[in-house]
Amino acid sequence: MEENEAFQLKVASRSGRLDKVLSEILEESRSQVAKLIEAGGVEVEGCPVTKPSHKVTAGEQIAYRFFDVSPREEIPVEFDVPVLYEDASLMVLNKPAGVVVHPAPSVRGATLVDWLVRRGISLSTLSGEERHGIVHRLDKETSGAIVIAKDNATHQALSDELKSREMGRYYLAIIDHPLREDVRVEKPIARHPKNRLRMGIVEGGRWARTDFIKLAEGRNGTELIAARLHTGRTHQIRVHLESLGRHILGDTLYGFKSREGRIPRVFLHAAWLYLTHPMTGERLEVAAPLPEDMRHYLEKHYERSTVDEKAIPGLLGTEFDRRFADR
Repeated sequence: MEENEAFQLKVASRSGRLDKVLSEILEESRSQVAKLIEAGGVEVEGCPVTKPSHKVTAGEQIAYRFFDVSPREEIPVEFDVPVLYEDASLMVLNKPAGVVVHPAPSVRGATLVDWLVRRGISLSTLSGEERHGIVHRLDKETSGAIVIAKDNATHQALSDELKSREMGRYYLAIIDHPLREDVRVEKPIARHPKNRLRMGIVEGGRWARTDFIKLAEGRNGTELIAARLHTGRTHQIRVHLESLGRHILGDTLYGFKSREGRIPRVFLHAAWLYLTHPMTGERLEVAAPLPEDMRHYLEKHYERSTVDEKAIPGLLGTEFDRRFADR
């Protein structure tokens, strides 16, 4: 992170929280301004301030400077990501299973961020924070629809939609035993107290709600289900299924035990994404085709006509609304 330029001076036009006041002055999102303050890019009356909640008084001088992003070193990317939808503001990708979204010290090899770098998708930030338009995450082994913003205004708008649940996804999963019935699970989730790699149902954790509906049962005792999230907790679908005594095929972290050889990965797929387009105000719905491994498994163990009839991404929203109308 490098300083962009010398401090520039502005005068607070009103009293209030520093992040709110400066956000209005710069006409930038409050979250962006808060990160600039925390990065040491703001002074009030000549004194450095790093707390966004700092109170300023009308007439006080606010000095600020922006930071440049240190270019990320390019590394070889040996995979491609199908683009399901793209325009000037955003793109929707069908993330393959096995691709990590964000770089981390524990991650070896290229990530989705590296793929975006090669595509030239990079957002400018006031604080010099590196980001590449990723609005939400998918676990490494989860495949399916993920939305990428191409500019800061779109990123902020989509982030707000994610918080309000105006944007969301429907998931398809293959589980080891059929559900007894369609079910809504409301149980708090937090880091597992004995295994830091897992999340768990923990008293005092963050409230979480997931709806599950039955779609089709396989000849081998497994079941294809769909899931709708009302919250976005880490591993939420997997944790709530475990609380029901069910596991997604391949999910050995949460207790799945294969009965017929090794399942290559967690059979969880974000099949349908919906949002309100920030620029047009129109509803955008995008389907992500099933990956080859899940499709092959369904063809082997399920009646194809039943799967084709029930697992139609565009109808999942209507089906959830119908089955949970009275809950």
